[in-house]
Amino acid sequence: MALPKSRAPMKAMKAMKGNKKAVTSMGKGAIAAAIAEEHGLKKAVCSKIMNTLAALAAKEVKNTGKFVIPGVTRLQTRVRPATKAGKREMFGKEVMVKAKPAKTIVKAYPL
Repeated sequence: MALPKSRAPMKAMKAMKGNKKAVTSMGKGAIAAAIAEEHGLKKAVCSKIMNTLAALAAKEVKNTGKFVIPGVTRLQTRVRPATKAGKREMFGKEVMVKAKPAKTIVKAYPL
């Protein structure tokens, strides 16, 4: 006995492999070029300004633990606590885990 067309089983859908483009973010050169075009500066000058900003941010985060780029981001340090050695259950299996020391990490928060 044949099923009516509305109740017939559906065909399997094909995977969509080749349809998506890889998403990439703007690189340093592209950002420098965009700023240079917007303000009538040379790309090399904008690149040097970005290098100076990065060096300043690294220095301030190291010294004070906090750096804010107004309207963009806030960089802040946080202490990741130490982990104890022992047995942990991961994916249904018991695994031996080594002890890891506490670490200071840098986190970025959007503004």
